[in-house]
Amino acid sequence: MTISTKIKGAIEKSSFIRKMFEEGARLKAEHGADKVYDFSLGNPYLAPPAEFKESLMKVAASSGEGIHSYMPNTGYPFVREAVAGFVSEQQGVTLDENDIVMTCGAAGALNVVLKTLMDPGDEVICPAPYFVEYNFYADNHGGVVKTVQTNPDFTLDLDAIEEAVCEKTKAVLINTPNNPTGQVYDKASLDALGDLLARKSRDIGHPIVLISDEPYRKITYVGISVPSIMTSYPNSVVVTSYSKDISIPGERIGYIAIHPDFEGKGLFLGGLALCNRILGYVNAPAIMQRVIAEIQGVNVDMTPYEKNRQLLVDGLTDAGYEFTAPKGAFYLFPKSPIENDVAFVRELQEELILVVPGSGFAGPGHFRISFCVDAKTITGALPGFARVMKKYK
Repeated sequence: MTISTKIKGAIEKSSFIRKMFEEGARLKAEHGADKVYDFSLGNPYLAPPAEFKESLMKVAASSGEGIHSYMPNTGYPFVREAVAGFVSEQQGVTLDENDIVMTCGAAGALNVVLKTLMDPGDEVICPAPYFVEYNFYADNHGGVVKTVQTNPDFTLDLDAIEEAVCEKTKAVLINTPNNPTGQVYDKASLDALGDLLARKSRDIGHPIVLISDEPYRKITYVGISVPSIMTSYPNSVVVTSYSKDISIPGERIGYIAIHPDFEGKGLFLGGLALCNRILGYVNAPAIMQRVIAEIQGVNVDMTPYEKNRQLLVDGLTDAGYEFTAPKGAFYLFPKSPIENDVAFVRELQEELILVVPGSGFAGPGHFRISFCVDAKTITGALPGFARVMKKYK
């Protein structure tokens, strides 16, 4: 065998998201791209904002000694200073450049954080449904994701989290706004979670780190804003990227932000810098760092996502689907009318509609619709959604 047994097994259990994306490519080749309604991948379709393009052109045209050279593994100091200023306003806690590590996207940020924190066998608690690649990220560093269920509306079940904490718990990982549900955890629940983790940290004799994965923070609806985790708990870390809010997922640029009062912060920051290097990232892309330093707070116009959300909410309600309307991100997570969500997704494929089974997110009995698509895809698919549901009503 030319590859490891472990990776061979991982391929066989690989993400439903990618499988559906590949199925979409097959169906598009067979029926034509305009006949297939692909809601499988959370790939932003909006063009980046003008400010991004202007900054990119300016940075690409610049010259000078060392502008494409290595920099500190944590990123350019002036970039981290710019990011720290923006995060301070966002989180309501004052950070400086030394509280920021620039990374290769949010996925790179999570791997760096987990590598720094986890010994073999350590656990990270994650409320389900969740982004399934968290399992791989924890396993990369010898750790294990320990899932806990959320409430029926996908809000945090604090009792379930408390029951899951044990001596092996190193972190709790939340994702808000959530992929795949679109739920946003409110301030009261984050404060209660912070109190819980402070108490349990004392009980087990070491700090439990709260990690918040926030690439969808700026994509919210119906007057919702995402509360700060840093005002709820000092041993907290935010990981995020610019992939979704300025539509540049292929550029792989993000950051880690550490609470200024994080316990043992100096050693933790040293670990993050080392892990950024030894994981092979070395540093975040130089050009992208310089670009985003100039456009903190800029994002795409979210109006198309708001309109898409409403189209789906109205259309699927009329068709008889049950769901909790998303407060953020660009996903809808309806209930399947049958227990076997994989079988139901196959029925939708007969209508050339591609969605992802909830089982792929530890949310069986549901399916995920990614609505970062053009409106024609939604209006074209709604009759097919209705026809399939009609079989069960």
